[in-house]
Amino acid sequence: MRPYETMIIFDLAVDPQEIQAALDRALDAMKAAGGSPGQIDRWGKRTLAYEMKKRREGYYVVVEFTGEPATVAALDRHLTLAPEVLRHKIIRLPEKGAARRLAAGAA
Repeated sequence: MRPYETMIIFDLAVDPQEIQAALDRALDAMKAAGGSPGQIDRWGKRTLAYEMKKRREGYYVVVEFTGEPATVAALDRHLTLAPEVLRHKIIRLPEKGAARRLAAGAA
């Protein structure tokens, strides 16, 4: 299992309950593909660096998780198709130190 981190920017035009439901669906897709979520950090409403899809603000969420490349592919596909998501980025974390952060987030 490899450590990853994803940042998801949700559209503020949808209700906060829909944002939470979309995040839950993304986590379920990750778990179904064999991943295990760690720390979930909700940054909240932030101004975007540039306009995306005619929006100037978004709701930011950072999720650390472990998984295999197939998990990343499944999560990427799910987030690409989700209408509530303005943008997302998945990166692989360095092995050193990531295990401690993920273990602390799961506890």
